[in-house]
Amino acid sequence: MKLIKIIVQPNKLDAVVGKLQTLVTGMTVSEVRGYGHQRGQPLLYRGVEYAVNLIPKAMIEIVTEDNKVDDVVKAVVETASTGQIGDGRIFIVPVLETYHVRTGFMDVD
Repeated sequence: MKLIKIIVQPNKLDAVVGKLQTLVTGMTVSEVRGYGHQRGQPLLYRGVEYAVNLIPKAMIEIVTEDNKVDDVVKAVVETASTGQIGDGRIFIVPVLETYHVRTGFMDVD
């Protein structure tokens, strides 16, 4: 199994989630802030420019079977890409074990 962490622009979140719902059975969505190559962005407020170093983003976390990873990545890239810096990132991490909180039993699926 793999944990897929997907960071996208907030305005692309609904489209990405809609596409992913056809591929996976569950996901967690969080509002996050950060920066990468963008290094923040200047904004104007009442005629004064100031820097916003942490840009609002959306993060989607999915745990899925190894054979679905390529389909998830392809769906996200097709849906979230604008071709501009700041479109987001996808991280894929191996998952060794999962447990159900309610029962305490290991998930064997």
